[in-house]
Amino acid sequence: MRTIALTGTPGTGKTTVSELVAERLDAEVLHLNDAIREADLFAERDVERDSLVADLDAVQSWVDAEVPTDRTTVVESHLAHLLDVDGAVVLRCHPEELKPRLRERGESEGSVAENAESEALDVILAEAVERHGEDSVWEIDTTDRSPEAVADDLAAAIDGEIEPRVGVVDFIDYL
Repeated sequence: MRTIALTGTPGTGKTTVSELVAERLDAEVLHLNDAIREADLFAERDVERDSLVADLDAVQSWVDAEVPTDRTTVVESHLAHLLDVDGAVVLRCHPEELKPRLRERGESEGSVAENAESEALDVILAEAVERHGEDSVWEIDTTDRSPEAVADDLAAAIDGEIEPRVGVVDFIDYL
């Protein structure tokens, strides 16, 4: 069985898509951000950003203990690509579409701007490729696409129906 990181900038659709894929593939989904909060898998609180700073060693130990051995597991979080997994799928979304999504979730304007810039600069994609290599990373654009269509691509990546692909999305025009 495989353990796949479903990662991307906040607001790209990870949670929604992970649930759709779980149903289609009878896969387990681990919502890492919930676990970090609920199982105290953090080193400190970042008061300025109103967020938790994950203890990645503790998170990895938790994931290792929670991953079932009899089915595919999707580890969903903007941090999932930093873990030891079999592959990483990075969801991408144009910053101009991402910003209203984040505002709807109640993010501060500072957080909205920071995440939009991070998305334009390919920060999470670059980290995923550095950690796992181009042969284990799939990049999927969610801009103007339904969650079902994105879930189809994710399922195809998990099932090995599409080859790993990076560098297919470019939002540098945003900057």
